Amino acid sequence: MQSRNSRLNSAALRGAVDLAAVKAAGEAAQKAEQSRAERARQAAAGGEPAPAPYDLVIDVTEETFEAEVVQRSTEVPVVVDFWAEWCGPCKQLSPILERLAEEYAGRIVLAKIDVDANQLIAQQFGIQGIPAVMAVVAGQLVPLFQGAENEANVRKILDQLIAVAEQRFGIVGAVAGEPGEAREALRVPTDPALEAAHDALDRGDLGGAVQAYQNVLADQPGNAEAKLGLAQAQLLRRVEGLDPQQVRSAAAADPKDVAAQLRAADLDLVGGHVEDAFGRLVDTVGRTAGEDRDTARLRLLELFEVIGPEDPRVVSARTALARVLF
Repeated sequence: MQSRNSRLNSAALRGAVDLAAVKAAGEAAQKAEQSRAERARQAAAGGEPAPAPYDLVIDVTEETFEAEVVQRSTEVPVVVDFWAEWCGPCKQLSPILERLAEEYAGRIVLAKIDVDANQLIAQQFGIQGIPAVMAVVAGQLVPLFQGAENEANVRKILDQLIAVAEQRFGIVGAVAGEPGEAREALRVPTDPALEAAHDALDRGDLGGAVQAYQNVLADQPGNAEAKLGLAQAQLLRRVEGLDPQQVRSAAAADPKDVAAQLRAADLDLVGGHVEDAFGRLVDTVGRTAGEDRDTARLRLLELFEVIGPEDPRVVSARTALARVLF
């Protein structure tokens, strides 16, 4: 996916590794299955095809965001289009998104947010430029892309979003037509090796998850989902058993202690303090040299993988890293 599901996963709604993501995934999948079963039952009782139980394109405000986006995302991937009336590229992209939302007939919902009228939401999402497009699945954020994209690229991104939503959460939305046919049409093939890795991570078997993701990458070096899962499993394994107070005290006492800064950055990220984690490692790169500098730089690149390359905080940190390196 041009962007990744930071694990539909990490999301935070988007930011950091959400240690409750596994629980959220299970609950979302269960709710989605219940909703599908109820719609199928109603359709069978009435003898009519089951229509999508929601509008496909909606305008969302700060007041309606919780219900229209977060709650709805437990049943269908919600694509969020951040736009403004004065934005020229938005006027090119929005019609593409609206047309595809109609074409996908219930597999996604498009939520349009005017950033001028809803500045608080834009701030909470870290929007730094528009158009910006994100998705919410099971209440968790998945950055998709920023800037105008052509229809072919948008279609590919949405196809991958739909696949991830079903594979990780069992969320497929609803389409007009017979429920059984709709579900079969939306079903995507799964990769057993990747599913085994996800399952290990879900169980908290971090060592097993690391090995399983590495096995996938040995056969599929370009598998973005496996790279993301590996980065997250490695991060969670590194912070196991750490005493946060002790780690932060050690890092504050000696800013040149690279190992201490790495541990503190890991804890920052897991705790949702993404910019603090990135800033700490950029500063460490700036004040060190040789092997120490390279160690800090590589760890920072690993944390970028956890969050996802399109996230504005990653983009900003990459710029800051380039400044201290060059």
